[in-house]
Amino acid sequence: MATVNQNAAETFSPDCRKCPRLADFLATTGQKYPAYYAKPVPSFGEECPRLLIVGLAPGLHGANRTGRPFTGDYAGLLLYRTLYEYGFASASQSTSNDDGLRLIDCRITNAVRCVPPQNKPILQEVKSCNVFLQQELAVLDTSSVVLALGSVAHSSVLRARGLRAAGYPFGHGAKHALPGGLTLIDSYHCSRYNTQTKRLTEEMFRSVFHFIRGLIDAEAVEQRRQPVA
Repeated sequence: MATVNQNAAETFSPDCRKCPRLADFLATTGQKYPAYYAKPVPSFGEECPRLLIVGLAPGLHGANRTGRPFTGDYAGLLLYRTLYEYGFASASQSTSNDDGLRLIDCRITNAVRCVPPQNKPILQEVKSCNVFLQQELAVLDTSSVVLALGSVAHSSVLRARGLRAAGYPFGHGAKHALPGGLTLIDSYHCSRYNTQTKRLTEEMFRSVFHFIRGLIDAEAVEQRRQPVA
């Protein structure tokens, strides 16, 4: 496994401006929409979850507006509804960052923390933001599950673990056992484009969460069976 550069001093901040193109776009967005959050979006959920969900980047009128991942845009409708159905959220809708919704044994983050123009981050931006994903993964228990929504999130998780993409091909519903104990599960992103074109149906998305719920519950049962030292 390749060596990962862990920069402990470089912690996430909403004031981060290390990607010039993204910083300029945020500034422009903030001027155009003064009521928007328009800053790098922090992760949301429990600090040490059993399920970490990794998306692509904040949506212009979603997380970039509300300050919470997948909140306020079309993609979040399916995600939070499914999280609630499988016991990972306290409510089925996420409308704002102060609506009282809680994630249960779950956390949501993005491969890139700033909204990119045309929703398309460039490779250097993905790489620059990867240190924050490294830190998210570093605190997970080795039996935790990471769900990558889309190929960019998938490759970002592998990069954060110092792994080569060729050994872990992306595919909807694919399961990858990562060195060190984490399980990576892939899904097509729950974007409007993917759902409207039926590349991703609600049933396909639910089946991924059904599988994840089974993995997490089975691990919990196994841990209860372990003798107390």
